[in-house]
Amino acid sequence: MEEFEQEKPEEVTLVVTEEMRSYIYDITKWAKFLSIVGFVFAALLILISFSVPAMLSGNPALAKQLGPLGQGGSVIVTILYLALGLFYFYPSLLLSRISGKGKQGVLFGDQESLDTAVSNLKSLFKFWGIATILVIAGYFLLVFLVGAGMAAA
Repeated sequence: MEEFEQEKPEEVTLVVTEEMRSYIYDITKWAKFLSIVGFVFAALLILISFSVPAMLSGNPALAKQLGPLGQGGSVIVTILYLALGLFYFYPSLLLSRISGKGKQGVLFGDQESLDTAVSNLKSLFKFWGIATILVIAGYFLLVFLVGAGMAAA
C-alpha cells in the first residue's frame, strides 16, 4: 500500500505526428470556411430581425395576412431572429478561433496555440451538446403539451 502512495504520477507526453498535423491543418481549413458561412448567416438573420418591423409597418396587407403576429408580433419576430442570429454567431466565433490558433499551432509548432484551438473545440462541442439537449427536451415538452391538449379536448 505504501508503494502506491510514494510513487509520483508520470507526466503523460503525447507526440503529434506529421499525419496528425496534416489532419489538423485540414480541419482548420474547413473550420475557417464554416466560420465564414456562419458569420454571413448570423449577419443575415440579424439584418432580417431589424427589417421585419419596417416591412410590416410599410405593408399593412402583409401585417393583416399574418394576423395577430403581424399586428403586434413584430417585436416577437425581431427578438426571435435576433436570438437565432446570436445563436449562430457563437459557434462561428469558436470555429474562427479554432481555425486561427490551430493553423498557427501546426505551422509554427506552437503548443500554446494548439492547446487554445483544442480548448475552443471542446467549447464548440459543449455548446452543440447543450443545444441538442435543449432541443430534445423541447420536443418532449411539445409532445407532452399536445398530448395534454388532446386529452383536455
